[in-house]
Amino acid sequence: MAEGSDERTDRTTDIPGVDQTKPSIARTYDYLLGGKDNYAADRALADHFIKDLPGSQTIAFDNRAVLGRAIREIVVNTPVRQFLDMGSGLPTSDNVHQVAQRHAPESRVVYVDHDPVVLAHGRALLEENENTTVVQADLRDPKAIYENPAVRDLIDFGQPVAVILSAVLHHLNDDEDPAGVVRFWYDRVPSGSYVFISHFRSENDPRSAHMQEVLQASLGRGRWRTDDELLALFGDGLTVLPPGIVPAAEWRPATPPLELTVWERLIAAGLAVKP
Repeated sequence: MAEGSDERTDRTTDIPGVDQTKPSIARTYDYLLGGKDNYAADRALADHFIKDLPGSQTIAFDNRAVLGRAIREIVVNTPVRQFLDMGSGLPTSDNVHQVAQRHAPESRVVYVDHDPVVLAHGRALLEENENTTVVQADLRDPKAIYENPAVRDLIDFGQPVAVILSAVLHHLNDDEDPAGVVRFWYDRVPSGSYVFISHFRSENDPRSAHMQEVLQASLGRGRWRTDDELLALFGDGLTVLPPGIVPAAEWRPATPPLELTVWERLIAAGLAVKP
């Protein structure tokens, strides 16, 4: 991807309800992954990581890769065929529905995000896929998501569901009770359901502390959490499956890494099942 913003053209200028002067989590992530659906403000935030913290972009790519592995694991090795992807972000390669439906075409996927750009581009992408939809909603209001008719059209909460929280809970500050969000869904899905979480991982190191400061200053959110804090997000009822909560690059890779870089250590992932 181009590292400077001068080579980019905004493809999202005609979408109403978007403040182009403020960076968005979804659009910044889109730029980090090489996408084009972002504004100058998003690129400026992302470029801080790309240019001033060389190698940190690995976090975004590791997260995307582990998401695909987790979806494949669920579809290939369990009977679960419905997915609720919270804070899904902008469409890129190997979205949840693409991975799931590649192995099980009957899989149903609901994407949830509050960014209007995600809604616009997601609906365009999914227009002809009757088993997939995108809903504009706020992760912090899970009851509204649970009761949304579009969600209910595809998700049967009487059957096991995979709840996907990929790189989103770290954008909830402590006072927004991210563990409470997980608990809400745990209470409403049946036995045999899965919860996948990926999250910024802190080793109480200066790099994660600096990145947290940058995100808090620009977005008002962004929290690196320790391994113990990440485990606490799953709560007491969920059973975290092997290999546990580990750096994303070490979560069931096709080829285990010989040694992790500093940046690879700063994003973790875990998959849990409701007994």
